[in-house]
Amino acid sequence: MATFNLTPSDSSTFILNGIPGLEAAHISISIPFSTFYIISLLGNFMVLFVVSKEQTLHKPMFLLLCMLALTDIGMSTCVVPKALCIFWFSSKDITVDGCLTQMFFLHAVAAMQSAVLVTMAFDRYIAICDPLRYTTILTNTRIAKLGLMGLIRAVLLVLPVPLLLWRLPFCANRVILHTYCEHLAVVKISCGDTRINRTYGLVMALVIIGLDLTLIGLSYGLIIRAVLRISSKKSHGKALNTCTAHICVMLMSYTPYLFTALTHRFGQGIAAHVHILLANVHVLVPPMLNPIIYGVKTKELRDKVGKYTCRM
Repeated sequence: MATFNLTPSDSSTFILNGIPGLEAAHISISIPFSTFYIISLLGNFMVLFVVSKEQTLHKPMFLLLCMLALTDIGMSTCVVPKALCIFWFSSKDITVDGCLTQMFFLHAVAAMQSAVLVTMAFDRYIAICDPLRYTTILTNTRIAKLGLMGLIRAVLLVLPVPLLLWRLPFCANRVILHTYCEHLAVVKISCGDTRINRTYGLVMALVIIGLDLTLIGLSYGLIIRAVLRISSKKSHGKALNTCTAHICVMLMSYTPYLFTALTHRFGQGIAAHVHILLANVHVLVPPMLNPIIYGVKTKELRDKVGKYTCRM
């Protein structure tokens, strides 16, 4: 069988297969996909709207919530519209440029979200361990600078991913067994030498996830040490309660990502549809639940959202 290369001048396309083995159920699967996406957009845009309107919410914690909301919107929007086109219209073709663009934005947004979660852990550390200096250490300007640093880090680390893929030859097998252009899923269909791509993907994951989880673990280690020094059990609960929302969001964000990354490399025995469904959980469920969790756990935000909801 003849092979061909996808080069910068080649207009060939990839084919996103959707969820292998569950093609007959694509219409049914699209229902939770679209529902979760709509709830995610409504919840996160509500957070952005309320925080922007309420002067009393112009604080570091709520600025971080806005950053998280933006990454949630970006992550789900990178994936869900194209996935729904696959499910509803069997529109599986995606151009090489479109695939690499989707890959860049998806991984860059994920890296940015990880940076936001690290900053949130630092915010909780200062609030509990050094509350008297909280307003001087964490100003809105400083939070904005940390957010900008996270964005720059994400772009610099993720940009080589599509550039390295651009040089690879893709032969007769152009079918990507996924609903979106995930890095390793695209690497697997190349008929060239992918060692550099795989190595860089691993290095990127270690730098972003490994470093960020280490910093978050360090922050919570110091928080727990500070809480244990408090004699009052009531104060223990109150201090740890301020971290509950962040811990829930962190677990929802990192657990599916780590599972997906590990199964790509070591999970050959796991059914493809299970792996891909869980990979989609990572871009669907956290963006939908994050604004709900913070809305329930943060009284100031809950009260303001209630005020605007009652006006509608």
